[in-house]
Amino acid sequence: MAFTPAKVLTTHHWNEGLFSFTVERPSSFRFVSGQFVMLGLTVDGKPLLRAYSVASPMWDESLEFLSIIVPDGPLTSRLYKIQPGDEILLGGKPTGTLTLDALLPGKRLHLIGTGTGLAPWMSIIRDPEAYERFEQITVQHTVRQIQDLAYREMLESKLKDDPLVAEEAAKQLVYDCSVTKCPTWVDENRRITTRIESGDYPLDPETDRVMLCGSMAMIKETGALLESLGFVEGAQSKPGTYVLERAFVG
Repeated sequence: MAFTPAKVLTTHHWNEGLFSFTVERPSSFRFVSGQFVMLGLTVDGKPLLRAYSVASPMWDESLEFLSIIVPDGPLTSRLYKIQPGDEILLGGKPTGTLTLDALLPGKRLHLIGTGTGLAPWMSIIRDPEAYERFEQITVQHTVRQIQDLAYREMLESKLKDDPLVAEEAAKQLVYDCSVTKCPTWVDENRRITTRIESGDYPLDPETDRVMLCGSMAMIKETGALLESLGFVEGAQSKPGTYVLERAFVG
């Protein structure tokens, strides 16, 4: 696998188990909003790599990633200690199925994610093409604790400081978050599958398009729910009404 060293520019720790970081973007690196890339570190003289969705927009000069911290994880137990000026390994070939071209035309786009499954949505919602294709875009993010709501301020502001899509996002972007395990949280606290099953998060395959990213359990359960509602899984070779990242599900 081809990979290159990439210098770390910034790091941000959202809480004890979640952090994000940016690295320099090689001039030859091209990706489509929603794709992922392999990245990691050299451990015991060998590359230790994992798949990470790109959280930055395709036009940005840097690349941003969102990661959990697993205390005894082979990679993240080391990766969370990186500092600006350090280098990580960056794969040279982005890929993935969470792209707009994998979906049929529709009115509303629902980006449903749990935990770090938010990352590809942060790239997609800063892509002008997304607002051209859909009248409304909803970022639906479900987490356990309030502090797990990464990028919350940016999303609540509807990307007001974005240089390309601030005007469109102000009219078309919806932020829908749910916190399931925090007793002090007074807003929505149900899992997305519960909300879909109850009809409180209505989805219509005629007009709605859905992307899924997050825990394997959520993706499989929500995918099955969508299928029962008449949604059809899509791919770039044959667009459908919903799509998930097969590389993360198996």
